[in-house]
Amino acid sequence: MTTDSSSSAAQPRSLIIAAVDGSATSYQAAVWAAVEANLHGCGLHIVTSVSLPVGEVPGEVLGETDLELLAKDGQRIVDEASRVARAAVVGAVVPITTEVLREPIIGYLLERSEHVRTVAVGSRGLGAIRRGMLGSVADAVVRHAQCPVAVIHATAATDPLSAEKPVLVGIDGTPNSVPALEFAFEEASSRKVGLTALHAWTDILGSYVPLIGWEPLRAQENELLSERLAGFGERYPDVPVRRMLVMERPAQALLQESEYAQLVVVGTRGRGGFTGMLLGSTSSTLLHNVETPTVVIRT
Repeated sequence: MTTDSSSSAAQPRSLIIAAVDGSATSYQAAVWAAVEANLHGCGLHIVTSVSLPVGEVPGEVLGETDLELLAKDGQRIVDEASRVARAAVVGAVVPITTEVLREPIIGYLLERSEHVRTVAVGSRGLGAIRRGMLGSVADAVVRHAQCPVAVIHATAATDPLSAEKPVLVGIDGTPNSVPALEFAFEEASSRKVGLTALHAWTDILGSYVPLIGWEPLRAQENELLSERLAGFGERYPDVPVRRMLVMERPAQALLQESEYAQLVVVGTRGRGGFTGMLLGSTSSTLLHNVETPTVVIRT
């Protein structure tokens, strides 16, 4: 079903948006979003933009014919994204709508993020006309969206082998981890898999470890991890939890463990290495190197 923006609205938080631009990663984002929508009983809205970035065509003014060609290309893109999304959930009833925008994509996604469950974007896009759907879009949406943002890389990790892997969540030991934990446990429960709770903490100790010693610090950090996980076992008894306490930089630890996960979940605020997760050097390392779909939860 294809609709315009006025008729595609769903109940608050009952809709997932996938932004596509014709690139392979954006189609993977549509696939991931379709599977996610099916898991949670949501609708899926697939959107693309044919708005040209500022300065893309200097000195030229597009005529109506050019705009019509862009619109047709945009419709081709969302139609293909809808096709691959439906193929990913064959036999399921997932309402799928599409939309071709003539406005910039970032503003649209940020505005809609206040009312939807999740926004899914590809980590890399196409150049030329659709350069606006490159990593800058993912970065802007991750920074400012009011809902969880899924950044999809080379694969949506929806194949049978990946579907058996656990959900990986990064924990920093502060209350800011709670939204990420909430999301991660819900995902693990819906996917019927286990959860790997990873707490890396060299970011706050650094060179002091040799002076203090590992064991006393390990006991303290283990207690913090237990505090963060408290209560979730009772609420999600179907989710087996694997605790990982590592003396390692958070980005590196998450990268290593992501190979064994189907989904990585992180927050945007915390302490030390998890502070501003996906907003600084850790974000650059994670988003540019991890292949596993990554969901960013803003506190």
